[in-house]
Amino acid sequence: MAESGKRSFGLDSKESWWVDPLPDARKHGPGGRRWPVMAVVFLLPFLVPVTRSLLAEAAVTPGLVFTAVVVYAYSACYAVFPYFFHRERRVKLAFCIVMNVLGSASLAVAAGSGFVLLYGTAVVVFLVPAAWSVIIDLSTLTVGVVSLLARGRFLADYGDLITVASITLAMFFMANLVRAVRRLEHANEEIATLAVANERERLARDLHDLLGHSLTTITVKAGLARRVLESAGDIPRAVEEIREVESLTRSALSDVRATVSANREVSLSAELVGARAALRAAEIDADLPHAVDNVRPEFQTTFGYVLREAVTNVLRHSGAGRVEVKLGATWLEIEDDGRATDVVAGNGLRGLSERLAAVGGTLRTSARPGGGLLVRAEIPLREPSPATPAVRAEPAGGLA
Repeated sequence: MAESGKRSFGLDSKESWWVDPLPDARKHGPGGRRWPVMAVVFLLPFLVPVTRSLLAEAAVTPGLVFTAVVVYAYSACYAVFPYFFHRERRVKLAFCIVMNVLGSASLAVAAGSGFVLLYGTAVVVFLVPAAWSVIIDLSTLTVGVVSLLARGRFLADYGDLITVASITLAMFFMANLVRAVRRLEHANEEIATLAVANERERLARDLHDLLGHSLTTITVKAGLARRVLESAGDIPRAVEEIREVESLTRSALSDVRATVSANREVSLSAELVGARAALRAAEIDADLPHAVDNVRPEFQTTFGYVLREAVTNVLRHSGAGRVEVKLGATWLEIEDDGRATDVVAGNGLRGLSERLAAVGGTLRTSARPGGGLLVRAEIPLREPSPATPAVRAEPAGGLA
């Protein structure tokens, strides 16, 4: 509840009312060489009458010097504020506070209208986060009210303060809208980066599952053909094995192309046929199902990947003499009698775990007593959501 409350008021992990905008947003703003010229144009309604009144004084007094320093320092802050966009938050806060103090002092000593405060209040909403801008601007406007009351000009000039407050409020919402747009742009960039990373992971996982199995089967069959030629000289048998190697190579090449284009579909029945041929070539006794009708159709592609990777691991690492595969509606088990005594999670098992997790399934691998591994993949059925009871509309009371 507390977390949702924070989000509802803009206090999220990216930017809150109390922290700086996104780092890349600091590079933006009305900076550059053109801004000081534009600032002078905006400052003319304030500087011209003040400068004229200063020049009209007959003598140079400390009060006159102080007024000139305050007015022109305030104007200089307005001219250089864009160069503070890239500074740290505490530096920007200090700058905004100093600028608004100078603005309040200018209102007090230059005997101008409350409109002079607008330069400082407008700068604050663009430089600092929302909460700080509210605090500083409200304080500045309060000081302005006190200053006008002290001079007895509140009734005559309170309209200027209302104008300053209105324009500052509009700029406040505009600044926060800009920040929101930048946060969305930043989020879109992150989404694009994550999409690319996910696609790379998918491609790497698919190529690992595909090439690992295909190359292992090709290696086993090529080795079998070599042993046949060396031991028995059975050329027809060796030629048959070489033909199967050629067929496997062509199939692997086609699968690689389909994987790259994300159009490849794995068939559990086809994987069973390929597993039977690969295990037979490796002279491993295989007890495999002859049909996959008992497996739910939506799970067959995932179980096909599991079977492919498990058989590949058996051919590569197990040293097994026998493999047994069992199928259920929502589960698949592969058991071998190899020499493994513990489970070593490699890239293949991690990839299968990710695949199953994506569909809500689990992968469990355990060592058998006496050696060998048992791999079990299971995908629980999702419970149907309860039907929403129909609500019959009743007429309003008293209106039959």
